[in-house]
Amino acid sequence: MDKNFQDEFTQVIKFQPPLYKQRHQFVKDLVEKYKPKKVADLGCADCSLLWMLKFCSCIEVLAGLDICANVMKEKMHTLSPLPVDYLQPSERSLTVTLHHGSVAHKDPCMLGFDLVTCIELIEHLEESELKKFPEVVFGFMAPSIVVISTPNSEFNPLLPGMMLYRHPDHKFEWSQAQFQSWALETARCYNYSVEFTGVGHPPTGMEKVGFCTQIGVFVRKYPRTGESVQSEKPTEAVYKTVFKAVYPSLKDEKYLQNAVISEVIFTAQIIKHRLMSKRKEHGDDPERKSKFQPSMDCFSDYLGKLVVEKNMEPFVTGNEVYIPLATIFSFPKVNRLCGTFEKLCKLIAGKVTLSSDGSAVMFNIEHENEEN
Repeated sequence: MDKNFQDEFTQVIKFQPPLYKQRHQFVKDLVEKYKPKKVADLGCADCSLLWMLKFCSCIEVLAGLDICANVMKEKMHTLSPLPVDYLQPSERSLTVTLHHGSVAHKDPCMLGFDLVTCIELIEHLEESELKKFPEVVFGFMAPSIVVISTPNSEFNPLLPGMMLYRHPDHKFEWSQAQFQSWALETARCYNYSVEFTGVGHPPTGMEKVGFCTQIGVFVRKYPRTGESVQSEKPTEAVYKTVFKAVYPSLKDEKYLQNAVISEVIFTAQIIKHRLMSKRKEHGDDPERKSKFQPSMDCFSDYLGKLVVEKNMEPFVTGNEVYIPLATIFSFPKVNRLCGTFEKLCKLIAGKVTLSSDGSAVMFNIEHENEEN
């Protein structure tokens, strides 16, 4: 639904936050509660809900569907990865796809979703589309959870300037009883339970009017078998994909390797800096093997414990500094990225200068000594 158009009607009541934001927050709260991995937004329009959901860490697949391709294309750039996403890839994978098509048609690309949202959608459907809608969403797609929101017509008299419907494209607007009757029958036919709620509270003393936006949350009662889904698959796709973005992820070996190499070099450089600073402070002979002496900051306190407890001390020999890989692997971020010491060795092989036995990162400090 057009947010600006709706604001013309709700400005006197002044919903805070605005009604569309309350609807989006309702979906976000539901996502945080149930942790779905795959979410589809039917009637995604300007993609604003999808944009909000892409920041939910549990979601790995986001899909949007709308009958108007132009509206999606205007805002779909907001769903593209940013430069920071490549500089700091997430630990989860995320794919976002937008499709052009009707909710009255079945397409296999919409199978396998955990949560399907239909926010201010059904009131835009023609009667023939509305009849097909339950079979497509609840019968064919059959997600674990479906959220449907729609205007509550009983609230309309409270909205200034109201004519027939809240938006010129609405084909109908239901009362609470009408929506609940349709929702309960739909839930019964497709083995779902449904709970009713909403957003946009009525003024004090007019609670019987109900929420400005009424919401039904449908939860599938029984798991759906793969065989039943397969038997209903259409033979060909009917939607047109207009946008797809695959976010950089540490689950991708390429991005993981880059992240590990950067973190290994960063950690080794800091250890080397601490080691060289201590040698300078104590006037150590640069030709003598110099053990690490921990300073009092948090980083070196942690490293000092490793040296004492595990005998994994960095050292200098001549113009070369050696930082044991075992020491670097013990740092939390490196450990979390790699998981195993063997994985660390594999990811940095040939990418980082190591000692002859491959047990330590090696730096040549000849130029540093000349500068000093």
